[in-house]
Amino acid sequence: MNSPGLNKQELHQASTVQLGLDALEIERLRQEPLDEIPAKADMQNIHRQRWHDHIRDCKEILRIVEPLEIAGRITKLTGLVMEAAGIQLPIGSACYVPLAEGRRVEAEVVGFDGERMLLMPQSSVDGVMPGAKVFALEVAEALPKPHHGHPPRRRVTDRARHLPVGNELLGRVVDGAGNPLDDLGKIVAAQSSPLNARPMNPLMRAPIEEILDVGVRAINSMLTVGRGQRMGLFAGSGVGKSVLLGMMARYTTADVIVVGLIGERGREVQEFIEQILGPVGLARSVVVAAPADAPALMRLQGASYATTIAENFRDQGKNVLLIMDSLTRYAMAQREIALAIGEPPATKGYPPSVFAKLPALVERTGNGKRGEGSITAFYTVLTEGDDQQDPIADAARAILDGHIVLSRSLAESGHYPAIDVEQSISRAMHNITSPEHQKLARKLKQLNSRYMRSVDLINVGAYEAGSDAVLDQAIARHENIDAFLQQGISERSGVEESIGRLAHVLDGLAI
Repeated sequence: MNSPGLNKQELHQASTVQLGLDALEIERLRQEPLDEIPAKADMQNIHRQRWHDHIRDCKEILRIVEPLEIAGRITKLTGLVMEAAGIQLPIGSACYVPLAEGRRVEAEVVGFDGERMLLMPQSSVDGVMPGAKVFALEVAEALPKPHHGHPPRRRVTDRARHLPVGNELLGRVVDGAGNPLDDLGKIVAAQSSPLNARPMNPLMRAPIEEILDVGVRAINSMLTVGRGQRMGLFAGSGVGKSVLLGMMARYTTADVIVVGLIGERGREVQEFIEQILGPVGLARSVVVAAPADAPALMRLQGASYATTIAENFRDQGKNVLLIMDSLTRYAMAQREIALAIGEPPATKGYPPSVFAKLPALVERTGNGKRGEGSITAFYTVLTEGDDQQDPIADAARAILDGHIVLSRSLAESGHYPAIDVEQSISRAMHNITSPEHQKLARKLKQLNSRYMRSVDLINVGAYEAGSDAVLDQAIARHENIDAFLQQGISERSGVEESIGRLAHVLDGLAI
């Protein structure tokens, strides 16, 4: 706003003095038209505001950091739980107990009983003595860089334990705490993220609109998966779910692959890396391994860490394929922790917190905001004794966007992959496929189902041709359908090829 009584030259001088410019800058501005001065003034004000924000962020970090190192003492150790007195930390905070020879046991606060903190160790508790000191494992706070736009960690969840993320993890194998398991040296990541992310507003998510090619013919044609979809792989032990996951990891068109091996056999880690992924697949993959012999907290943390890595790549605008084997072992790890701290059991020994943890983990995946990346997730669910009504399987089926059921009878008959298309479904298929494709898939499912229900009559010769027109079609096309649904581990079938073969199998039939 122009002040009364000032001419243009005086206004020009007043503006330059207010900006705090030096003599050379003032002389340069005098040579320029006066109408350009407000724009330069705005730039200077923005620059000054950025520095004010930077100083404010630095003050905030100094306020967060404790000036003293407070220590408590271990008062009790029962089973997997340590009790500590003399220290108060929020739930989810990390701490450590120093041992002899420079070793230490890291732990996490999982609850409290009065003034005593309940700690769950991340490694073996061998060497812990009564009265051992326990210290808070503070997050290494670094002063923010000017003009970077990254606010300090003001929230409690942001000040929880941070683990490395970013492109530096590509081609690496790490455990649930971010430590390398390969022989490629220490991971030096420029960025870190908390294990528990803030929930995303569901109205901000982009809808599932594009197909993700997984390279498996039965899935691409009959159970089409979209970018950002969350699928469950329900199977018992020994029916080929790990092989199917490996095929999807090898043949998918996703930009980045994040593999979480949670609570499974340690032997599978080496096999998955060398035989399934290979050098080419590993180059665009990150493997987080927390095998069955790892502590329960590490298995729980490994699943969260794999999801955190996938979220970071999604924020970079990449399409991520997240494979987690398995969701059941994650639930079992939470059950171990919950029962150890005194939570009462509920359905089949699973405490209520398990059924709260599952959707909290699964909902972190999916599409980001419009224009951002996506996380397409496949979770394996172990159905003990092929019981589809297992509480974890039932809870997972309700919160996922579809499920693929592997049949033991198909696997025993040599049908691989042993996908039971009759019991499987993709809830996003109708949004991402054409009506013609959907008609073909329904027709094949109808023929396959009709044949399977009448297979006993056919085998004993009790069925007479001509009694059922649909069954006659199913019998005539059964061998072709069976060959169509099978696929070798070294064979890749894209979306277009899969749909073309589906149409060829049903050629000549009324759809």
